[in-house]
Amino acid sequence: WWLDPELTYGNAKPFVFTQGHSVCNRSFFPCFDTPAVKCTYSATVKAPAGIQVLMSATQSTYLEEQGVYQFYMEYPVPAYLVALVAGDLIHADIGPRSRVWAEPCLLPTAISKLSGMVERWLTAAESLYGPYIWGRYDIVFLPPSFPIVAMENPCLTFIISSILESDEFLIIDVIHEVAHSWFGNAVTNATWEEMWLSEGLATYAQRRITTETYGAAFTCLETAFRLDALHRQMKLLGEDNPVSKLQVKLEPGVNPSNLMNLFTYEKGYCFVYYLSQLCGDPRHFDSFLRAYIEKYKFTSVVAQDLLDSFLNYFPELKEQCVDLKAGLEFERWLNATGPPLAEPDLSQGSSLTRPVEMLFKLWTTEPLDSVAAASSVDLTKWRTFQTVLFLDRLLDGSPLPHEVIKKLSECYSSQLDSMNAEIRIRWLQIVVRNDYYPDLYKVRRFLENQMSRMYTIPLYEDLCTGTLKSFALEIFYQTQNQLHPNLRKTIQQILSQGLNPLPAIDTTAVTTDTPAMVLEDKVSEATNGAISLRDVNVSA
Repeated sequence: WWLDPELTYGNAKPFVFTQGHSVCNRSFFPCFDTPAVKCTYSATVKAPAGIQVLMSATQSTYLEEQGVYQFYMEYPVPAYLVALVAGDLIHADIGPRSRVWAEPCLLPTAISKLSGMVERWLTAAESLYGPYIWGRYDIVFLPPSFPIVAMENPCLTFIISSILESDEFLIIDVIHEVAHSWFGNAVTNATWEEMWLSEGLATYAQRRITTETYGAAFTCLETAFRLDALHRQMKLLGEDNPVSKLQVKLEPGVNPSNLMNLFTYEKGYCFVYYLSQLCGDPRHFDSFLRAYIEKYKFTSVVAQDLLDSFLNYFPELKEQCVDLKAGLEFERWLNATGPPLAEPDLSQGSSLTRPVEMLFKLWTTEPLDSVAAASSVDLTKWRTFQTVLFLDRLLDGSPLPHEVIKKLSECYSSQLDSMNAEIRIRWLQIVVRNDYYPDLYKVRRFLENQMSRMYTIPLYEDLCTGTLKSFALEIFYQTQNQLHPNLRKTIQQILSQGLNPLPAIDTTAVTTDTPAMVLEDKVSEATNGAISLRDVNVSA
């Protein structure tokens, strides 16, 4: 992805990055573009002076006189994990085997958020799953055009800079990528039809690491938030949708990236968690996973490899035929559509989730006579995952009665204004889905300052599903030059549903506080397009 300087934070130099997952690196270099094939690689890259080049490699050298970088990955990796980034990047060490790379204007923030933390997470992961085998664990923060939140390229995790302001999401995203160093990078799913072998196991490992470093309550809160999102996606797709299987059938011509969904992560996690519960003690399951990594590292596996290894490691479970337990058969876990067959016990997180449930109940129980009690809750004292869980549930219940949305705004709008983007976007979606005009100027202000897919697409989809498409059109025409062409194209497709061609817009007829309705006669009122599967910022 080639970026002009205007699409970077510093606006000083051009920028380029690659994104190989799932099958994009075939346009980068000739390769067997399948996770079943692994190899080492070397690369020589020439770049102009002042441009820093990085790759997902264990070794690198720079010949300054020639402007040539040389890279070598000494361990076999699948093609999708070969990655390159180049731009105005500088670094700082944040641990004995970690450094962070970012544009100069972002580096101080990145250091303050991550200094000392990555080593803590790596050490916790090693205590659970054995030695970290890749040498260095560096992180590079990319401009907001990066199309996903994070990517686990070995030795060099890619992360979108936009997530830096949301501390708890940053923690989870980095730890998830750390977990991929064992599950996904060392041992890889041999086919994209079994992506859960990487994502489900990495999500399980991520939560074991967060439990070790931040406690069970925090882990249960984050899990509750993600499982809420899974059930939301299930409701939109339907329980018999084939993409909800863990073993998805990949039809010819279908991009495997289209199979990336919350089932891959959360249904996969629930199956792995179920396996851990069969062992009685999660530490016994940790021991099994260490043995699994040692046996299969630098190779690619199928689900049967994992399950056979599990039963052979625990012969007493094999004798009990746990794989054939009625209603919880391993085969059913893999091939049944619908929700997970069993979900984890999250009661250890009740100290954090109960206040969310109580506040949601106060706002959604009629008659609305508990506003005083509800308004006394100070959301600034909550964790980010508590607030987003509360807002997501309000979002699920939208449209809300006008009295409720009005009181919500009076109680919380000013508090939410000062919070991170993960929180603000959810409140703004509530504003849009409830046509709450007094706060629409905040939607405009948010979109004028966002260039990333994860903070623009959900709002544009909601604006275009309701009565505010002309308002969305006007904002888009004012901001489109600051968006990457790929994102611009996606938003144009959202805006053009029911329109052919896009109408010109009279920007003089729109004020900051009121949505533009001047195009209502030109905009189809039947613009109910596909409901967004609201991304919850899952990482690759």
